[in-house]
Amino acid sequence: MEFTVNHQALAYLVAAILFILGLKGLTHPASARRGNVYAMLGMMIAIVATLLAREVQSYGFIIAGIGGGAIIGAIVALRIQMTAMPQLVAALHSFVGLAAVLVGIGTFLHHQTLGLLNAVLMGEISAGVVIGAITFTGSIIAFGKLQGLLSGAPVKFAGQHLLNAVIAIVTIALAVHFAMTGSLLSLALMTLLALIIGVTLIIPIGGADMPVIISMLNSYSGWAAAATGFTLHNNLLIIVGAIVGCSGAILSFIMCKAMNRSIINVVFGGFGSDGGTGDSAGAQAAEKGIKSAAVEDAVYWMEDAGRVIIVPGYGMAVSQAQHALKELSELLGARGVEVKFAIHPVAGRMPGHMNVLLAEADIPYDQVLEMDEINPEFPSTDVVLVVGANDVVNPAAKEDKTSPIYGMPILEAGRARQVYFLKRSMRPGYSGVDNLLFYQDNTYLVFGDAKDTIEGMNTALKGGGH
Repeated sequence: MEFTVNHQALAYLVAAILFILGLKGLTHPASARRGNVYAMLGMMIAIVATLLAREVQSYGFIIAGIGGGAIIGAIVALRIQMTAMPQLVAALHSFVGLAAVLVGIGTFLHHQTLGLLNAVLMGEISAGVVIGAITFTGSIIAFGKLQGLLSGAPVKFAGQHLLNAVIAIVTIALAVHFAMTGSLLSLALMTLLALIIGVTLIIPIGGADMPVIISMLNSYSGWAAAATGFTLHNNLLIIVGAIVGCSGAILSFIMCKAMNRSIINVVFGGFGSDGGTGDSAGAQAAEKGIKSAAVEDAVYWMEDAGRVIIVPGYGMAVSQAQHALKELSELLGARGVEVKFAIHPVAGRMPGHMNVLLAEADIPYDQVLEMDEINPEFPSTDVVLVVGANDVVNPAAKEDKTSPIYGMPILEAGRARQVYFLKRSMRPGYSGVDNLLFYQDNTYLVFGDAKDTIEGMNTALKGGGH
């Protein structure tokens, strides 16, 4: 049976429904794997339906591209660490942006040769190329910051916003001129300026704003894909791009609301700096009047506690301590201790980072609570164990009006009876802001690698404690 346009439209409709169900599944850890299966099935249907279209005349380069991409993707998937997932996401966003640019330019050159150019098509090409170029270089900068190749601190200079505005206006003018005239020079200049905007928009972003930027770049990649869909007259690409674009923008807005931050301020602002490390962590703590504790001290309090709340952060991801935490929660649970995990909306380096890590360790979903659910329980909690988190529990967000994170809702860990902080050093969090919680009378810092420290706690608990 011949594969007709109607067959393709029906296949695309099924694929679109599966994509929506996949996105719905990702709204909760319990259904996330099912959501991924739906999305992968939808993508398989979309690829097969596209390859069977009459427009496809040759499969040689397509098969080579799919095969090469599959091999690279499999290798990356097998080797990637969860700590590197945010920068991997940023890298994948850059690929989408670059693809949009190349498709736009290739479509223009092909249609120019055939004499089939028109204003509508060139307008679509302009949108795809500009959004794609911004996504490409912006994602590369985000990757560099997250990977540590570039400083995580915001890069600012006088007249930065004015420069961005001027470049944006000139880019739009060139896009309009290209759409009206088909000038290759306008296309080249427009692309170059859009690439520059991607850099200048992201370099002033740093610190605690990076998870929002990852989400925003996800949105940009969706809009780039949608614009490419219009260029290629591919309805499914338009649908999927719009879904990704809208969902990314909504998620960014939700995260900014959770941080009590203006999304405009985040996208065009940024704060934070890299903290330095000089003397040993213990010496720095003593100089500042901060109390440190040994593993045995924390175990002493936890094994006799009624409730222990664990607050994971990026430090947990770095040390891959989630499996050790699972064992710790089981050992404490066997002693009758109620153990819960508190998740802040922007903990880690991308949305849902901590949820994914805890799910990887098979920690029950009913033990993992979001900020609004868990905050009322801190005052009646005996011990809070903070594992590599920092900004999300910093009271400066509520008490210090001069702090750059002031107004950001936090996990109110300091209201518990005892707080034990697992830290590698006295270095501040990703926002570069000193944590006021360190100075509270009920807070103690336990220095060392989080995984090693927690494994030491597990060994102590297995030994019978005190």
